[in-house]
Amino acid sequence: MNRRTLLRGSLGVSAAGALSALAASGAEGAPQLRSDAEIYGVPTVDPLISQRADPFITRPVGGMYYFTGSVPEYDRLVVRGAPTIAGLAGAEETVIWRRPATGTMAGHIWAPELHRIGGKWYIYFAAGDSDDVFRIRTYVMESALDDPRDASGWTLKGKLVTEWEGFTLDATTFAHRGKQYLVWAQSEPEIAVNTSLYIAEMANPWTLKSKPTRIATPTKSWEIQGFRVNEGPAVLIRNGKVFIAFSASATDARYCMGLLTADASDNLLERASWTKTPDPIFVTNRATERFGPGHNSFTVAEDGKTDVLVYHARDYEAITGDPLYDPNRHTRVQKLYWHEDGTPLFGIPVGEGGPIVRLSPSDSPRSFVKHVGDAVVAERAPRELELTQFRFVAAAGGTETIQSVDQPAKFVTVSGSTVSLGATGTPVVRTAARDGVTIRVAASPGTYLRHAAGQITAGDKATVFKLS
Repeated sequence: MNRRTLLRGSLGVSAAGALSALAASGAEGAPQLRSDAEIYGVPTVDPLISQRADPFITRPVGGMYYFTGSVPEYDRLVVRGAPTIAGLAGAEETVIWRRPATGTMAGHIWAPELHRIGGKWYIYFAAGDSDDVFRIRTYVMESALDDPRDASGWTLKGKLVTEWEGFTLDATTFAHRGKQYLVWAQSEPEIAVNTSLYIAEMANPWTLKSKPTRIATPTKSWEIQGFRVNEGPAVLIRNGKVFIAFSASATDARYCMGLLTADASDNLLERASWTKTPDPIFVTNRATERFGPGHNSFTVAEDGKTDVLVYHARDYEAITGDPLYDPNRHTRVQKLYWHEDGTPLFGIPVGEGGPIVRLSPSDSPRSFVKHVGDAVVAERAPRELELTQFRFVAAAGGTETIQSVDQPAKFVTVSGSTVSLGATGTPVVRTAARDGVTIRVAASPGTYLRHAAGQITAGDKATVFKLS
């Protein structure tokens, strides 16, 4: 099966809007219109997995992706696997460990992560005790089998001992420049916060080698809503930097994500190496109805290059009782983008719908079409990713409308030469052109979207837009 077929199948109906324009691609040898699914490259089924919080998806290992996460009952560790990210949605789930009936580790079981280190599998997870379900500590399990779904291979290595005894959770591990590191959240004595983030070098996958370094503590207004929390670290190494995304505040709609950055050549065990981005980088979005996004991980798409953000979020805001016991934090995935300066662009939790595209005028390839309010313009390398994201949505008669991702009730509308966002989209037809597409107003055969000096207008001369 070729990748084109695979993406169409894995994304389901999300590619349908793009396929409607394929007939316009012309005779054999003419430019062919790639489907939006191929361009986006990331599954758009939402949620990917229901009622699985704190989601973790590995990078492909032996042609397989593996998933684990917290279950609403907080009583077991689960693993599922599939050759594609989309395949994880319907994959059989194996219980590889259940908490004991009483005693140590018989309380809340939280936030497992699955890592391949030195030819073996390791699961890092947090567990409480039966007499105090919130006496949370970090534990490590090991399996020498190739398939982490095989429960028979797993053995408990024990508790991961840190510098001091205290509330400890959300451990993740990564290798960098020949060293293995652990990053985790913990309550440190004499610091008046719930949890801060720490890093240490590892002697082996279940033992620390160095003393911990505190690299982040909640101090900013968005980190102290409900609880003073930095937790859920996730590491991504790109472009000469080490990035750690983390989550903050209470686990309701105030839950959000922040970002730490260090140079890849720095001593990661020095606190001064790490810089916290002043504002949150991923937050609740009421327009897309995604609330409390956070506790993320990163993987890559089947092309091996496209970075994928994995996170949980609810699709409603009002919660009855303690949000910790609301079961509907669902696993979701979306594409992670990069600014031309090498920093990640998270955008917003995008909500339901088909694949997402960004449009770059061919005469200004480092610019992207974006909306500013309802005005539609083109701007070089904007940081407001969500303003540059659109979906082509199938419409009547083989046409399409162009939907705003961050304002899903609005569509690109053409009135005379003016292009703006409005409640009713103007039907258009995409035609493959060299390195991109032209976009024609369906009801006006000689009228196209065009770019000039940062302005998007409609006229008789078509601009070729690259889709990315």
